[in-house]
Amino acid sequence: METPKKYQMTINLNVLNHLGINLYSNIPAVLSEVVANSWDADATNVDIEIGTERITITDNGHGMTLGDINGKYLEVGYERRTHEAVKTEKYDREVMGRKGIGKLSLFSIAKIVKVESMKDSSHNGFVMSTDEIEKHIKDKKQGPYEPAPMRDSEMELNQTGTRIVLTDLKRRVTISHPEYVKRRLARRFSIIGAENNFTVRVDGTPIGITDRDYFNKLQYLWHYGDESEKYVDLCNKSDNFEHEEKREGSIQYEHNTQDATYPVKGWIGTVTTPSVLTDKDVNENLNKIVVMVRGKLAQEDILEDIREAGFYNKYLIGEIHADFLDENDLLDITTSNRQEIMRHDPRYIALRNWIKSELSHIRVTWDDLRTLQINEEAQQIPAIKEWLHELPPSKRGQAKEVIDKIAGLDIDEPKDRIVIYKHTALAFENLLYKKSLDQLDKISTETLPTFLEILGNFDDFEATFYYQIIQERLRIISKLYEAVEDNAVERTIQEILYDHLWLLDPSWDRATETTYMEQTVQKEFEEIEAKELLTDPELNGRYDIKYKMTAGKHVIIELKRANRTLDQYDLLRQVEKYGEALRKLIRAAGKNEPVEIVCLVGKDLTQWNDAEQRERSKKTMEQQNVRVILYNELIEDAYRTYNAFLQLRHEHGRVYRLIKNLEIEVPEVD
Repeated sequence: METPKKYQMTINLNVLNHLGINLYSNIPAVLSEVVANSWDADATNVDIEIGTERITITDNGHGMTLGDINGKYLEVGYERRTHEAVKTEKYDREVMGRKGIGKLSLFSIAKIVKVESMKDSSHNGFVMSTDEIEKHIKDKKQGPYEPAPMRDSEMELNQTGTRIVLTDLKRRVTISHPEYVKRRLARRFSIIGAENNFTVRVDGTPIGITDRDYFNKLQYLWHYGDESEKYVDLCNKSDNFEHEEKREGSIQYEHNTQDATYPVKGWIGTVTTPSVLTDKDVNENLNKIVVMVRGKLAQEDILEDIREAGFYNKYLIGEIHADFLDENDLLDITTSNRQEIMRHDPRYIALRNWIKSELSHIRVTWDDLRTLQINEEAQQIPAIKEWLHELPPSKRGQAKEVIDKIAGLDIDEPKDRIVIYKHTALAFENLLYKKSLDQLDKISTETLPTFLEILGNFDDFEATFYYQIIQERLRIISKLYEAVEDNAVERTIQEILYDHLWLLDPSWDRATETTYMEQTVQKEFEEIEAKELLTDPELNGRYDIKYKMTAGKHVIIELKRANRTLDQYDLLRQVEKYGEALRKLIRAAGKNEPVEIVCLVGKDLTQWNDAEQRERSKKTMEQQNVRVILYNELIEDAYRTYNAFLQLRHEHGRVYRLIKNLEIEVPEVD
């Protein structure tokens, strides 16, 4: 009888929870493991079919016998590179698989996994179920888990290769679109395509390098390796592309106590604007530099480990190939999920330092290229170009320098840059005119023409400021108009009107009352209501009431609900209570300043049956310093008043034209 060993280690099937079921976070990562296995199996075709209830992956690789299935595929942790050749037999491919746990990833997206394979006329198939595996674990059964064999009638494979069917899909899988899977897979492999005799199709459509949707976004490109010209060719098909530079791609690294030089391939690029690096279609941020090893994604983003400072950092995207990270005679440095590299490993540190050095070079080049490009673009904007041309020659050079400096600022959006140009030009002109003031004390008969020119410039400058003010007021009026169309009149009026009294009267630019006076008046108004001097219908018909002081006049503004029809005399009786309370406070302060009451209503008063009665009613109320304005009238009158300035102004100076043209400038955004 054999004596039991003193020490024993057992591996529980619960390891599946850590290495498979809960390890992988997204569908493309899972399918990548299957595609990698197909590559290692010397497949030339892989077909992925995405359905609402199942996913099928079929390849034409070398397939598996029953011995291969049990001795390799179903052996968790089987290290192919230890037991077999490190290159494939038929196509001499560098093998991707290493840990022997990739097949467990299937359980993170499906509860039932069917595997069917054919090799040397041997046709085998089996079914794995997470429910059965978990039951096996829960019951603490001894021995290995035994997947159920597939019946001959269930097997559909009719050629050498392997077919995997995933069913009982988890919810996040069933909502995945084939285009999402296609694009994400394209970004996870560089070996897919005819040049490597490896075709991967999703729902019958082949994946190609352009499916990564990278190269049409690039403006500047730095590329590495003898075959990197292909990236330049891809970028040349885009109108955005402007610059490329080939760089030496090599890393010095100590291997087996000797210094060795390893090649680095791939590319790093920058885009025209950071917004294009947000791929909303597949919910992915492309502002990263991925690391590829043996044609498969090994690190999602090495850029986050570099923490390279600089505004240009937001414009970066790249794909670096570093096969030396996976040398066969060195330890495996990839994490369990095969999507990251162990950061403390010297090989990874060497790669990170090399990329950091390259980014330092890229930053300097990017700054120079970007500044030159934006400077040229700024001076080609029609409004800026015309303004520079009309400046006195002695000032034109200074203006160009100012525009160049603004062009070099870290501003992402072209429309924001236009706003900066506008205010910069105004500031430049303001300083220019202030210096002209110094010449006024030198006016004489001989210098009279110069004096008149200076005055003309000031008129232009003043007109420019009026233009900007009116443009802003028209924008607010348009907002009110839209609110009327959306039946949101009362709420919007309340939010905007009290801060923009010029809507009621152009001379009421801003409120000037003290906080004390406003609080006192509001308290007096509340007491009126507390004494129940107003009936419930009267209070319910009112939306809000406010006090303001502007242009030496005390104003009560009462908003009536837009759906109420009011009587003239009832309205006068209501508002007069507030008017008298306000006059009492003014007299108590020893002042004799006028009071005006403005009522905003949504419908004609009951007395406004025709134009004549309407006019008579308004005159009656005006005698008591009460104005009634319809919401629609308010908007129409305000728009008409401020738009008249823009329509009637025919003669404009250079500053006015600059601002007006920049207002309508629509910069092109790729």
